[in-house]
Amino acid sequence: MDTWETPQYLFDELNEEFKFVLDVCADPNNAKCSKYYTKADDALLQDWDGTCWCNPPYGRQTAEWIHKAYNESQRGATVVCLVPNRTETDWWHDYALKGEIRFIRGRVHFVGGGRPRFGSVIIVFRPNMELGGE
Repeated sequence: MDTWETPQYLFDELNEEFKFVLDVCADPNNAKCSKYYTKADDALLQDWDGTCWCNPPYGRQTAEWIHKAYNESQRGATVVCLVPNRTETDWWHDYALKGEIRFIRGRVHFVGGGRPRFGSVIIVFRPNMELGGE
């Protein structure tokens, strides 16, 4: 579901390392940062600055979010994404491989939802980083 919230333990672990300032895909009930973009704000049309947390809706729109996250890293943001482990997709090969990939053991138990039938992964895009890209 689009509104499934990131488990607090997972966010806290990553926040300790990254010190997030912006949650780019949230609503007032599940935002992980004091500054956040909601669906009405349409983060895909906004500039992302600083260190950003991104737990986008899973599904076909994931490609748009990963593309945006990568592009924002090229502008200077650090973007940490929690996305499905979909190594067979175009977005994985076109963008995810350009970031730092951290596989998650097991399946994430999302707050207000459950466990998807597939694994999730953390992808970190740092400014001007292109590990696996050309």
